[in-house]
Formats: sequence, C-alpha cells, structure tokens
Amino acid sequence: MAGPVGNPRAYEDRIIRDKGICGGEPVFKGTRVTLRTVLASLADGDSEADILADFPSLKPEDVHAAIAFAAASAQEDLPVPEVPNIR
Repeated sequence: MAGPVGNPRAYEDRIIRDKGICGGEPVFKGTRVTLRTVLASLADGDSEADILADFPSLKPEDVHAAIAFAAASAQEDLPVPEVPNIR
C-alpha cells in the first residue's frame, strides 16, 4: 500500500507537540488545529474535502498524516493474534 498509511511514520513531520500550543495537545505544524479534531471529523464520516474546507490552514498531507498516526497507533496498541500451528 502506498502513501502515508503504507509508511506509518509519515505523520512525524506534520504533527507536533508544544506545551505553548493548545496545552501540548498534538497539532498540525504551523496551525492550532488538533489531531484529535481531525480524527473525530474522520470518525464522524467527514471527507478530506470537508475537513479541508472547515480548516483552511490544513493541507491534504495533514489529513493523511492523521490517518497514518491512527494506523500506527492501532498497530502498536492492538495485540497480534497467535496463529495456530497447523501441521
């Protein structure tokens, strides 16, 4: 799979934490738009176009970074089921 989801760390240059910005909550670099806000919008079914219209300071790469972050987080948090040894 190509794109940010294929590279789970593609979000690292777009999402930052700074105690002086939104109390240290993760935001998109150069904005005060929080990662939580974009992920909630995606979870509510908003399209990338909807999110970019609502937050004009974001770029498509920011939305992709949010998805990549969520994918990387899920990969780290979810246990991998054991595969039965079939002979």
